[in-house]
Amino acid sequence: MADEPRTEQPEDEQEVELQGEVLEASSVEQELDEAVELEQDLSRLLEEAKSKADENWDQLIRARAELDNVRRRQQKELENAHKFGIEKFVRELLPIKDSLELGLTAAQDGSADVTHLLQGTEMTLTLFANAMEKFAIVEVNPAGEPFNPEFHQAMSMVPSPDVEPNTVITVIQKGYTLNGRLVRPAMVMVSQAPVKPIDEQA
Repeated sequence: MADEPRTEQPEDEQEVELQGEVLEASSVEQELDEAVELEQDLSRLLEEAKSKADENWDQLIRARAELDNVRRRQQKELENAHKFGIEKFVRELLPIKDSLELGLTAAQDGSADVTHLLQGTEMTLTLFANAMEKFAIVEVNPAGEPFNPEFHQAMSMVPSPDVEPNTVITVIQKGYTLNGRLVRPAMVMVSQAPVKPIDEQA
């Protein structure tokens, strides 16, 4: 069988093919450029993210250190508050102690005047009352008041025809509150209605 003659493509078709290949190569090159550019963008974003993460980590370390310092400082202040919280109260008590010592020294003197001793004791008591008032320590002295179990402790009940039942008739020991909170209740004797004789009850 004889070889068939080769048909050559027309020049136009070759040129179209060549242009297609060029376009395809150009498209691939463009995609490569875009990929390289994308890679560079990603690298840049990664570097920025890493830098930001390092900055945030540094800020976190600093914040933790500052928080630890604040915590230590507050603990120290709290310890000092516990140790020296009553310093003002102590300062108020010192003149009272001085006054008591002076009174005791005067009382031990054989020629002590009772009137002067009495005046000195009254002045000392006034000093003490003023110190208590400064620190919101209030005396509970409920003589003649209705019995209040929140602030009073009844030691005994006493029949009393002249006083309303459940009234404090005698304060055995005064009570005290600190800023409205009970420190010690007042110990009291409370009135009760007198018991009627049996024939009156009948």
